[in-house]
Amino acid sequence: MITGPEVASVAHALDWRRVAQLLKLLPQGGGWRHRVSALVFQPPPATYGYTRHYFFLMTAMHNRIPAFFIPYDKAEYTVLFSHGNAEDLGMIYDWFREVSRRLQANVMSYDYAGYGISEGEPSEEACFADAEAAFAYLVNVKNIPPGKIILSLGSGPTTHLAVKQSHLEQPVAGVILQSPVLSMFRVVFNFRYTFPGDLFCNIDIIDQVQSPVTIIHGTRDEVVPFWHGEGLFEMCPQEWRCKPLWVTDAGHNNIEAYLSTFGDDFFQHLIEFVQVCHATAMIRADEAAELKALLAGKSV
Repeated sequence: MITGPEVASVAHALDWRRVAQLLKLLPQGGGWRHRVSALVFQPPPATYGYTRHYFFLMTAMHNRIPAFFIPYDKAEYTVLFSHGNAEDLGMIYDWFREVSRRLQANVMSYDYAGYGISEGEPSEEACFADAEAAFAYLVNVKNIPPGKIILSLGSGPTTHLAVKQSHLEQPVAGVILQSPVLSMFRVVFNFRYTFPGDLFCNIDIIDQVQSPVTIIHGTRDEVVPFWHGEGLFEMCPQEWRCKPLWVTDAGHNNIEAYLSTFGDDFFQHLIEFVQVCHATAMIRADEAAELKALLAGKSV
């Protein structure tokens, strides 16, 4: 998850021993998917209230969720951040102002159902609906085309949106995955196949993404093993697989702070990736123009 130095020490909320115990109960059936969700999603107490920074979106699951939009003058791209499991908007707002400044991009983020001052209860389905509502706001209210939106970080909702837009033949500009999971159960067990009831099965859909993808992962991640990031990288379509950032000795919550301490610039990797996204967009625009001319019986 992307966090600023001020929240880099936030402990991850998942108790994987409890998840492992729960998996033993799965063959008994009966509501276990809901029980898994209750363990996976551990929202912290709300760290913010109703202020001018936030506005509200209505999701397809009829949950009212808060969001913020940080504009950057003459920005060409907008980054839609899906935050981490142990955060809410109040913990990340100031950090994303810095992200906007450094990337020279608009930044939008939102809270999942059950997080912060959102309505509803968190679940995989609700999480996807939340992400879709935020994306729809950018496209329909802010009039930002999908090709100018970069999706980032929370690997479940980010990969979901990227695949959905690829299927619609309206791919996003790019995808940034930080400390991503292959799937939730695979954090505990190295399953070869997807287990029934698993959540955020990025491993099963990442090959359908038709946008540039970069993956950032600490080699000593104590929560999501480093091989998850490596595995997703290998499964990305080769034509969309961009240079990853493997951060030697970094853990799960300290990548940005670690890079800052040891002299490497976390933002430099992101800036270079945005440049790749821009170059890809230019190629796509040229190809679209050629196709349009061909269909019109002309040449360019």
